[in-house]
Amino acid sequence: MDATMLIGFCAGLLTTVSFLPQVIRTLRTRSAHDFSALMLILLFAGLTLWFVYGALRDDAAIVATNGFTAALVAVIGATKMRSG
Repeated sequence: MDATMLIGFCAGLLTTVSFLPQVIRTLRTRSAHDFSALMLILLFAGLTLWFVYGALRDDAAIVATNGFTAALVAVIGATKMRSG
């Protein structure tokens, strides 16, 4: 792994991990009331496009971190849909 790829993984890891407290809190409270549905949709769409871009560029850092973050956003989105 070269330095550029390492920087990409570190950046992606930090931004992904920063989202974990929100996911944990959402699962603990079973409420995503404070999240905007539009924000979640736009964020999920953007992360999905970054995932596709990373796949097309064969960039593992972009694929892994955006794929995992999209999954976290989907958890919050599903919780929001269930809780109303």
